[in-house]
Amino acid sequence: MLLSLRIHNFTLIDELELEFGAGLNVLTGETGAGKSIILDAIDLVLGGKPSLRMIRTGTEKATIEGTFATNDRIRAWLVDREFDSSDDDPVICSRELSLQGTNLRSRMRVNGAICNRQLAQELRELLIEITAQGQTVLLTNTTHQKELLDLYGGAAIVHQRDSISTEYTVYQQAYQTWLDRQANEQQRLQRIDLLQYQSEELSQAELTTPDEIEDLETERQRLSHVVDLQQQSYAVYQLLYQDDTGGSIAVADLLGKAEATLIDMVDIDSSLQSTLDLVSLALAQVTEAGREINYYGDALEADPDRLLEIEERIRTLKLICRKYGPSLTDAIEHQLTIQTELTQLTGAGESLEELEHRATNLQTKLIKACQKLTTLRQQAALDLERHLIRELKPLAMDKVQFQVEIASQQPTSTGADNIIFNFSPNPGEPLQPIAATASGGEMSRFLLALKACFSNNGGAGTLIFDEIDAGVSGKVAQSIASKLHHLSQSQQVLCVTHQPLIAAMADRHFRVAKEK
Repeated sequence: MLLSLRIHNFTLIDELELEFGAGLNVLTGETGAGKSIILDAIDLVLGGKPSLRMIRTGTEKATIEGTFATNDRIRAWLVDREFDSSDDDPVICSRELSLQGTNLRSRMRVNGAICNRQLAQELRELLIEITAQGQTVLLTNTTHQKELLDLYGGAAIVHQRDSISTEYTVYQQAYQTWLDRQANEQQRLQRIDLLQYQSEELSQAELTTPDEIEDLETERQRLSHVVDLQQQSYAVYQLLYQDDTGGSIAVADLLGKAEATLIDMVDIDSSLQSTLDLVSLALAQVTEAGREINYYGDALEADPDRLLEIEERIRTLKLICRKYGPSLTDAIEHQLTIQTELTQLTGAGESLEELEHRATNLQTKLIKACQKLTTLRQQAALDLERHLIRELKPLAMDKVQFQVEIASQQPTSTGADNIIFNFSPNPGEPLQPIAATASGGEMSRFLLALKACFSNNGGAGTLIFDEIDAGVSGKVAQSIASKLHHLSQSQQVLCVTHQPLIAAMADRHFRVAKEK
């Protein structure tokens, strides 16, 4: 419930403080006096869109503060959003607009803490609900009519609709996956053929190490020069270790003589021990080198068949490198890549038939869920029809007919129903969509009756009506006044009106006038 409203430098108002009470609060005054400005201030303090014109001419800052009574739902919201709250304290919402050059700056607070617009809109839904005759345009929208029916149906419909929203998303994803696979099936099969050919070719190549080409070329070089290497290794052996030709003394023999001489010299001068050690080491190394080169020469053997095999292998590997390289390392990596892709295209994913089967099953499940929602809506529609007619009859619409038409459509995230409100205000007139048959005054009464139907659905604590009685008079105005008074018995009602009959029913009456 709105307890008070403080306004400073807002449009035409320099300073104003209002205290509202329970029941019916009425604002009256001449056209242009500023009645709707007060409603604009309430709208702004709870997240409404600001504009430069809202700051009073000649000033640079406007402030609005609204104080609202709390209940368990509001306190729970405040605690959940980490705003200060206690059992007895009201919730104070404020909005400050200020000019910075030609720019408008806006700041909202809830109980002194900064609040963004999204949170303000959430709190607004708990505190107030503003209804104006302009809302009749929205009322003729079938999507909005569906929202109203679902809201009237309560928690069961809301829960089923949320469930359908989730199932519809899952179904759409599965269906789109199936469509994508269908569209890409030819390309997928062609890709599989190409990858399988490449995989087979690379498997037959038996790639092992990235250095295989270099190793084979080294071996080929050796086999191509076996005779030369044998002759040269024998010559090296003779120079290092044993010369059978008698032409020269081998290095090992020379080092042996040097070692023997140094041994005698060390006996005389021990400082030559390090020199002796070096010569002894050199002799050992030369001897070992001679033996190794001898083994090497003995092991050399011409092998034409092996040479041909190596040359063929090198040609194969270089062809692989040209196709999948440029290097053998690249070819090996490509082989691993295509094996992974083949797994994804064939073994790991679902087949086209499996995807179709999954999408069909999800569609069947969605349809069943929509059918359940339709059943719930049909019952809610019957209840709403009876309730709304009961609320409309006291509004000088004794012969009114109202029907909630539920037509089938393709399943969507909100079910498989198209909701249309059909209306006949007078006897003999057929039921037609409300947009085609109701006059402005009839729409005002319809909207008021609809609000009465939702008065016990746990909505906002304050209902605000902005000239909902426009275009009506006499008996109709009296019936609207009675309905507003009836609503005010269970909720706070704030109403802007030109009708004396409505003003006379007020618990609190505020007359709005301009002062120079």
